[in-house]
Amino acid sequence: MICNRNILLTFLITSASAFTSFPSPRRIRNRASGFAFHSTSTSTSSKSTSTSLDAAAKKVFIDGEAGTTGLQVRDRLSKRDDIEIISPPSDLRKDEETRKKFINEADAVILCLPDDASIEAASWVEADNDRTVLIDASTAFRVDDTWTYGFPELSKEQREALQSSKRISNPGCYPTGFIGLTRPLVNAGILPAGTPLTVNAISGYSGGGKGLMTIFEEEEHEPWSGYGFALKHKHIPEMAKYSNLGKEPIFQPQIANFDQGMLVSVPLHYAWLKEGTTGQKIHDAIAKHYEESEFITVMPAGEDAVRDAGLLERGGFLRPDTLKNTNKMEMFVFYNDEAGQAVLCARLDNLGKGASGAAVQNMNIALGFDEKAGL
Repeated sequence: MICNRNILLTFLITSASAFTSFPSPRRIRNRASGFAFHSTSTSTSSKSTSTSLDAAAKKVFIDGEAGTTGLQVRDRLSKRDDIEIISPPSDLRKDEETRKKFINEADAVILCLPDDASIEAASWVEADNDRTVLIDASTAFRVDDTWTYGFPELSKEQREALQSSKRISNPGCYPTGFIGLTRPLVNAGILPAGTPLTVNAISGYSGGGKGLMTIFEEEEHEPWSGYGFALKHKHIPEMAKYSNLGKEPIFQPQIANFDQGMLVSVPLHYAWLKEGTTGQKIHDAIAKHYEESEFITVMPAGEDAVRDAGLLERGGFLRPDTLKNTNKMEMFVFYNDEAGQAVLCARLDNLGKGASGAAVQNMNIALGFDEKAGL
């Protein structure tokens, strides 16, 4: 009879897995507090169903999971069986006591909140909790020296710091491109600290959150918009700090009529750079910096080579949305040695390497997972 019961149970589990790929809600009892957690198992195999709550699985709480970045983080994590996403019931997502319990139960918390809300949530980690990793996607802690800046490709030391950090500030989308382009040149001695640069960047409208998405997808709107004309954009401080330039650039952000994607451009005069600099030397310095990177690729040097590689639309246009839904970033070096000028370009997904993808990458590093897991 016991044997027959086991056969029937196995059949029911296997059948249920075969007919649905949607998450199965479960309630996990927090033994310490008695609080009920809602967990999601996303595997479609009976083996993964039986092991989804294995002790090896890390609990992750996405505070603000209903927002643009939060939804993408959840999507990237939901396919994994080494992660258990814990979520409160929808009617308690903004309840303070509920969120405190989830924050202190989780192995990692990804804060997808406005700055003030992130600061408040970070303060809820209990004094004796030295286990939970906080990853903040807002600007609240990006230039705070008590938090680790979540850009592992900056240097070997930065990656090592992330491996042991419990407080990680996720980089902004625009700064990811700017810092990614300039930091290698500063480190190589090509771009002197203090050089006054400009940053021209264009992003998909999803960077403005659900409000701007509604305007662009449902209402009459302009095809393109420049903004940040007060020259006080909240991304500027981290650009100056982590590029190692120590000088705030003039930042000219723009949005246009596409949902995801980004191009960040930095023009350079050779007169600003180390004597003897050429476009090829600029390219080589950036390529050397990222030669072991999993997610950042340096493309061929110069417009002709980029065109020959089929990377320009109609032979001349660099489109911003090519890396949509990835954690990749591509670096381009366009130059004219005779004119003594270069334009550096970074292409990335503003919601990928510029937000949710970077958050997952940082979480993987901090929790000891394969850096590429879920990405």
